[in-house]
Amino acid sequence: MKTALVLGAGGFIGGHLVKRLKREGFWVRGVDLKFNEHAETEADDFVIGDLREQSVVRAVVDRRFDEVYQLAADMGGAGYVFTGENDADIMHNSATINLNVLDACHKRNIKRVFYSSSACMYPEHNQLDPDNPNCAEDSAYPANPDSEYGWEKLFSERLYLAYNRNFGMECRVARYHNIFGIEGTWDGGKEKAPAALCRKVAACPDGGTIEVWGDGLQTRSFLYVDECLEGTTRLLRSDFEGPVNIGSEEMISINDLARMVADISGKDIKIHNIPGPEGVRGRNSDNRLIAEKLGWEPSETLRAGMEKTYAWIASELARQHNQG
Repeated sequence: MKTALVLGAGGFIGGHLVKRLKREGFWVRGVDLKFNEHAETEADDFVIGDLREQSVVRAVVDRRFDEVYQLAADMGGAGYVFTGENDADIMHNSATINLNVLDACHKRNIKRVFYSSSACMYPEHNQLDPDNPNCAEDSAYPANPDSEYGWEKLFSERLYLAYNRNFGMECRVARYHNIFGIEGTWDGGKEKAPAALCRKVAACPDGGTIEVWGDGLQTRSFLYVDECLEGTTRLLRSDFEGPVNIGSEEMISINDLARMVADISGKDIKIHNIPGPEGVRGRNSDNRLIAEKLGWEPSETLRAGMEKTYAWIASELARQHNQG
């Protein structure tokens, strides 16, 4: 039986990845600071541990694994990443995890490690026009991310690829673009725009008003989690090391995303734009390289994914309300 190690398995993408690997017949060990809040883990072995601690990482990397997925990071939505208040934690925690994981995998002679980087590492100056952002993989340099989160991702990308060059590892690096879906964080400050808007609309009475940070004209693309996992597993099992975008090319403004959620809900909702952290003006996945190297592109529309996500968050909100 093939074995896989999922680091960050208590998180949103990690929880879904464990389920997928189990369906494929893997024996899976998951590691995280906490269990997933929204679903029971399907991992064969789940270790609660702090990957910033070298001893913890050595203990969980106690054998050869066929596949290692390194998703663990200190992260969140704009309210966490762009305020500047969490910069030291974001850089220290995530870099420490990656240094520990690579060292342990190298010493165990594990070759295939997937690393989830982020579109946040792209230069700010290429994302000033909300209608024409440039996020082609080769546009990364000269480097100028708009957040310390992006700088740490860029450093860690280089770290993984250096281990490939110097130690013959076969690490694979992907730049995720706003992954969303069911069983993800939807409140508390670390949620991202799709989940936050679903929560606001679900809690808003018909005819009410929701708040949207910034002028709402900033653009993004969002990829449903199942599509993300397809791209992720294909990349790890391929001969292409990356970095490569894993995202959607269906770009939308945040105001239009809010209107889409309102339409899905069947409610008449007004938007009130307020000052708030919003990141770059425009970002969209450029999928030419992944199509060329892996022969793959996402197939599901943004609306299809948002319909599933809204239904799930609305039901969670109702359940929370009934319990309260």
